[in-house]
Amino acid sequence: MDSKGKQSSMSEEERLELCKKLDGELDDYIDGLEKKSYTEGWPEDRWEEEMEKHPFFMTQAPTSADDTSPLIEGLQKLKYDATENTPEELAANYKEDGNFNFKYKNYRLAILSYSEGLKAKCGDIELQAQLLNNRSASQFMLGNYRSALNDAKSCLKLEESHPKARVRAAQCCLNMGLFDDCLNHCDEFLTRSPTDAKVLKIRADAVLAKKCFERDSRLESRKVKSKSTQEKALMEKIKERGIKLYQKEDEEPNLEPLHPAAEGERVSIGEDGRLSWPCLFMYPEHMVTEFVRQWHEDVTFHSQLSEIFAEKAEWDDEGKYKVDDLSCYYEGEENTRDIHEIKLSSNLGNVISSKGFTVVDGMPKFIVLVKGSRCENNFLQQYNLLS
Repeated sequence: MDSKGKQSSMSEEERLELCKKLDGELDDYIDGLEKKSYTEGWPEDRWEEEMEKHPFFMTQAPTSADDTSPLIEGLQKLKYDATENTPEELAANYKEDGNFNFKYKNYRLAILSYSEGLKAKCGDIELQAQLLNNRSASQFMLGNYRSALNDAKSCLKLEESHPKARVRAAQCCLNMGLFDDCLNHCDEFLTRSPTDAKVLKIRADAVLAKKCFERDSRLESRKVKSKSTQEKALMEKIKERGIKLYQKEDEEPNLEPLHPAAEGERVSIGEDGRLSWPCLFMYPEHMVTEFVRQWHEDVTFHSQLSEIFAEKAEWDDEGKYKVDDLSCYYEGEENTRDIHEIKLSSNLGNVISSKGFTVVDGMPKFIVLVKGSRCENNFLQQYNLLS
């Protein structure tokens, strides 16, 4: 209508002419715009890198050191926020994360994810069983067999026929030496799948391992019993001879020598029923010692020292240590501060059976000095035997 309210009319030719004019003006406007190159896309040589940054395409979750984009933060909130998800949805989301980490062998991260899923306490028994079974698998891959077994058993409480949990429980028991429990899990599984090759092998391995364990236990028991019998006989021989052994209060006497050179040596009973002892000679003048591995109780001090000094010792520069020129002593109990001279014609058994002698830590000890030497005089003065 025109300004006076009258209706205006336009012919078909006029309308076509007007459209043509408007199209031309639009083309002129577009042509007049500033030409700019497009810079918002991904560079051709880095498209995979840029794609990895996008939350819909990334194959690895961002670490705490990464800058988290608002989009990722939003997605995380949608996925993990308890106000945005039901317990079942949360449990499923954490299970999905755990499976992702398990696939890439990030077993510890997988365990954390499955644990969070279990904390959601969803009412879905099947989902809870899956979380427990998957966490059991992750623990197993880390060698945490006890934790893996506990999760597998918890899974079986929810689903008694869960096959993977049953097999893993059997494997854990085998690795932990729980052979009877392993056999029970295998037998339970085989009632449903009697021809399963994997479980049949686990069962066979458990049977063999159990037999080996029982055999080794019997052998060890015999050894302990035999050792106990030998120890009893040894202590009876020592007691018969009146040999005094040093012992601490409320402790058994120690027959294991503590001297480094005596490692693995101890008093023993020979076929003749006589005792042989590891012994130690001490030479204060030169600050050296001589270890005798097995000294028969009937051998005299003269014979033993003659064998030791059959040749000149490396430390005896002056060649003074000749058996007929030597004196031998033993110290009495520590609180008595006394010293006893030994006749070289005496045998070992007679000396260590003497009233003042005490065997300390399973090894008799003797002091050897050159007779009449200054070192001997100084030594005896310590015990007030010389003025």
